[in-house]
Amino acid sequence: MTDAAPVGHPGSLGLIWAQARGGVIGAGGTMPWHLPEDLAHFRAATMGAPVIMGRRTWESFPDRFRPLPGRRNIVVTRDPEWADAGAEAAGSLDEALALCWASVSVPESAPRATSSASAPTDVARTSSNWRGDEVDAVGAASDVWVIGGGELYRAAIAHADVLEVTEIDLDVNGDTMAPEIDLDVWRVASVDAVEGWRTSRTGLRYRFLTYARS
Repeated sequence: MTDAAPVGHPGSLGLIWAQARGGVIGAGGTMPWHLPEDLAHFRAATMGAPVIMGRRTWESFPDRFRPLPGRRNIVVTRDPEWADAGAEAAGSLDEALALCWASVSVPESAPRATSSASAPTDVARTSSNWRGDEVDAVGAASDVWVIGGGELYRAAIAHADVLEVTEIDLDVNGDTMAPEIDLDVWRVASVDAVEGWRTSRTGLRYRFLTYARS
């Protein structure tokens, strides 16, 4: 797979996901694990930025967490009649990106969220028992994020500037896979602050990786 260099745009585009061994990112419309540290990492990384997602990803969130707070929620759908409170509909990834680039304004030193301790919680990585009481290392800053699902990731990776990936040391069956990361195109730019694997309070081992274009 070759991920061609993205066409120039006025801001940076990131893809963010969590994956188990073998690249599994979902099963039956949910994530088949509970990793609160990843949920907090996701929230801190994406807060304040537009997030682009497919309709099934949007519908996978519990009602009380739609839209994701503090972010512009753009839903890609082929249904021109689709509408839902708190979401902007786009007919394609290109249309969603155009909506974002038309309004993005990036200060040279834009602040990024580093803690959610005093902010409202959400379950941007679908999980009904997310408490949102801690944040681990925040990875790369991006002006716009694609947050799923698998089809949208595969379409968006050619446009992306950064990939923020949580690797989970878990064997699990799933029906939704992460996009392939071509290591001729992408390089690991950083591992999180502890330089390797962490252990969640749920017992899962995980780590945060940031990929940049080579």
